[in-house]
Amino acid sequence: MSLLSSCATGGFEPGGFGACPPVVEYSREQQARAAEDLAALPEASVVAEMLADYAVMRDQVRLCSRP
Repeated sequence: MSLLSSCATGGFEPGGFGACPPVVEYSREQQARAAEDLAALPEASVVAEMLADYAVMRDQVRLCSRP
């Protein structure tokens, strides 16, 4: 999961402005396995809630990195 792929134009520095962090890309297989793992979690799992927040942040980063 440590593979990063992105077309960001600048580096990311904590507290910096004007650059967006890269979005990690996951294969279809990884996404399918993650969906199975998520479905196996107990109802009202805090992990599921955290993953939903993570999805929102990924969407925000994608918007941030658009030219």
